[in-house]
Amino acid sequence: MTSIGSHPIGSDHPVYVIAEIGLNHNGDVEIAKQLIDVAANAGAQAVKFQKRTPEISTPEHMKNTPRETPWGTMTYLEYRYRVEFSHDQYIEIGDYATLRGLDWFASPWDVPSVAFLEDLNVVAHKVASASVTDLELLSALAATGKPIILSTGMSTIEQIDAAVDILGTSNLIVLHATSTYPLPPEEANLRMITTLADRFAGVPIGYSGHERGLQISLAAVALGAVVVERHITLDRTMWGSDHAASLEPTGLEHLVRDIRIITEALGDGVKKVFPGELAPLAKLRRVGA
Repeated sequence: MTSIGSHPIGSDHPVYVIAEIGLNHNGDVEIAKQLIDVAANAGAQAVKFQKRTPEISTPEHMKNTPRETPWGTMTYLEYRYRVEFSHDQYIEIGDYATLRGLDWFASPWDVPSVAFLEDLNVVAHKVASASVTDLELLSALAATGKPIILSTGMSTIEQIDAAVDILGTSNLIVLHATSTYPLPPEEANLRMITTLADRFAGVPIGYSGHERGLQISLAAVALGAVVVERHITLDRTMWGSDHAASLEPTGLEHLVRDIRIITEALGDGVKKVFPGELAPLAKLRRVGA
């Protein structure tokens, strides 16, 4: 049984809800703490960040591209450094998440970031969709022995197979994803949840969503997703590339509430006469069996 922290993952257990903070903290520890509060108050199980060594993880052709930011015009590489948390800052926000009863982990975008997160003793690691083909990174993650969550956006099935071959299936969770921000319904392709479950038997399958609203994520749960990840923000109008496709606090609360209702409503698939049906049965059925 795959578990993250104290939470077993699978169809017999509550859907594991990950509130993706990512870079929506805009490099501010206090905003990160506010987002952790949003996740905890909504009933999520985890918060997730992104960890980069910008000099390594930033594509060469992007490094000197000008970027307009709240701190003025800077290169894309300078911006990446500006929004990264230090070791001490991660200790502060990690401890805060733990005190709020949440698991916390991150998507490392390069091998030194894996070591950075291991030093902080994260409970799991997340492979971002952009890193599915980074075999060196996948090997470093597999070597940690920690649970690995693999997002599959912007990837072919052959690339996903190759990643799974490196990561192994014994401690793996695979998330269906489409990396369009925000995601239009016609690109959601939710039947991939069933395809992945058939292809990787015994591996928990979930969904990482970038759509506006809740419907697609809720449909993913109805189709069998046992993990749901969504970006969260304090305000969708904040500066930054991910805010527009993120859930605000009320949206996350409603998502978690509705996931719990759907999970309960799915039942066990065994036909039975429920206690609530007995009175209508006695009143309405004219011919007995």
